[in-house]
Amino acid sequence: MLAKTERMNLLLDFYENLLTKKQKDIMNLYYREDLSLQEIADLNKTSRSAVYDLLKRCEKILEDYDIKLQLVKKYQKRNNIYQDMLKLEDETLKVLVYKCLEIENMED
Repeated sequence: MLAKTERMNLLLDFYENLLTKKQKDIMNLYYREDLSLQEIADLNKTSRSAVYDLLKRCEKILEDYDIKLQLVKKYQKRNNIYQDMLKLEDETLKVLVYKCLEIENMED
């Protein structure tokens, strides 16, 4: 379950702005705030099954985005390359890698 949560959080990092506000809110409550289906249903004055259905739809939407765009895979590959580069003894290269990592981790 933890691996799925980590995967969904990563997908949300990349694609959450492509979701509707309601979808975003529910996904964040479940995956980032760790609320139960019932707690989310109570907050949204809806049924537990409606929350479950929305979560499943959103999970599929996010996975479909990533199949098409592959942003997560590319990000992970870049980070692996950065880590390999940081192991080298070249200080100039390390400075450049840190600058690239800053760009990778920038938020709008």
